[in-house]
This record gives sequence, C-alpha cells and structure tokens, in this order.
Amino acid sequence: MTREEKSQVIQDLTAQLADNANIYLTDISGLNAGTTSDLRRACFKANVSMAVVKNTLLEKAMEASDKEFGELPTVLKGNTSIMFAEAGNAPAKVIKAFRKKSEKPLLKGAFIEEAVYIGDEQLDALVDIKSKDELIGEIVGLLQSPAKNVISALKSGGGTLAGIIKTLSEKEG
Repeated sequence: MTREEKSQVIQDLTAQLADNANIYLTDISGLNAGTTSDLRRACFKANVSMAVVKNTLLEKAMEASDKEFGELPTVLKGNTSIMFAEAGNAPAKVIKAFRKKSEKPLLKGAFIEEAVYIGDEQLDALVDIKSKDELIGEIVGLLQSPAKNVISALKSGGGTLAGIIKTLSEKEG
C-alpha cells in the first residue's frame, strides 16, 4: 500500500468516525470465509456496516478525529473489524445473536454517543442500550400516563363526586 493510499484510507476512516455516533471494534480472527460472509449478511440485515481495518490506520484516523475516544485506541491489537450503525445497540445485538452459533466476533470496545466501552464483558450492557426513538417513545408514554390517569379519575369520579355532594346536601336538609 503506497503512502497516498494509506493517507486516503485514513481520510476515509476519519470521515466515517465523524459521521457515526456508534462505533464498535470487534475481533473476527479465526472466522472462515463462509462464517465471515454470514456475519456480513447479518450486519447488512440489521443496518450495520462492517469493515476490516488496519489498526495503525484506524489509530491515526482516531487521532485526526474531533471525537475523544479515550482508551479505545488501546484495544487496537490483532485482527480488528469496525462496525457502524444508527442505533447504538444494533451491532451488539448482531454480535450476541451471531455468538449463539460461533464464539466470535469478540467485542474489543465501543464508542456510543461519546461514551467508551472496553472489553467483551460490556456486550450485555450494550445490547440493553435504548435507541433515541425508543427513549422518546418511553418519555412520551410517561408524559401521557399521568394525564390519562387524571382524566379517567375525573370521568369516573364525576358521578361519585356528584353522589357525595347530593348525599351531603340531603343530610343537612
């Protein structure tokens, strides 16, 4: 690979790092061609893009990026593939589902909305991360719930309230 080609790869990786808020680094070493194709297909179905990268070029792209990757460059050893996705938990779900059939890919680390996760033991926590749309849906549901309770209480209590007032007025009379 010439110096110009390396420079171009670093520029492309830096642009991808800038454009994506959710970045996963995995180890897929030891997977044969067929299994790797299956993993790529699973990623494609889940709207996750995956590419194998050279550690040194990715490290230079991380340095050139505006984002603060913390300890993430320390996991760049051995075979590394990078996954990008809109939903923060999509790559984690793909990895977890794929690991039911294979012991790889292993999670090396992840960068999710400015938070850094290091190590394969973080996979379950990453699967549980909710997407922005899921969080908005939950908040809307929570905001609607008290209003619905008040309205239903007023509707059901309307008859009860009228009955109480009528009873009280009859007692006084």
